Amino acid sequence: MAYEETFTCCFTGHRPDKLPWGLDESDPRCLAIKRSMTRELEGLYRRGYRHFISGMAMGCDLYFAEAALSLRKRYPEVTVEGAVPCPTQAQKWPERLRRRRRLILNDCDLETVVQQHYDRFCMHRRDRYMVDRSAAVLAVFDGTPGGTQYTLNYAMDKGREILLLDPARPEADAARFTL
Repeated sequence: MAYEETFTCCFTGHRPDKLPWGLDESDPRCLAIKRSMTRELEGLYRRGYRHFISGMAMGCDLYFAEAALSLRKRYPEVTVEGAVPCPTQAQKWPERLRRRRRLILNDCDLETVVQQHYDRFCMHRRDRYMVDRSAAVLAVFDGTPGGTQYTLNYAMDKGREILLLDPARPEADAARFTL
């Protein structure tokens, strides 16, 4: 099943160790960032986006996938893809997060495994896979170096529209960048 890049948005964002609330999803800031994601997804839907790709990492990737699946409940033409860097991505995660991830992937319309074996570049390959198939990137980013910054730099090089949510200002509208 192929999806048109023009109507596809992927997501990148921080893992719990970079989020001010860590793993505490009951924290008001976490709840606010989830509301902001939902609001941005609604806006993307109104603009014609129908396919959403999550990298399925711990933290914001899972929030995004859940928000996109929720959007699909309201709009059945929405499709959600889980882009998995390698089969062992969640091997060392806590059991409750592995179970949550598996439930999310089971609900996705498509699960793409980017490569069969872990190596130090598989996360970057997954990130490039997502950006290469998207016209827009929604991100939760605080400006710190790491995988999210790598993905955003790649997206800028590819001329993708970027919508940034700041975890320090979780209620704020996304900052938009188009090259």
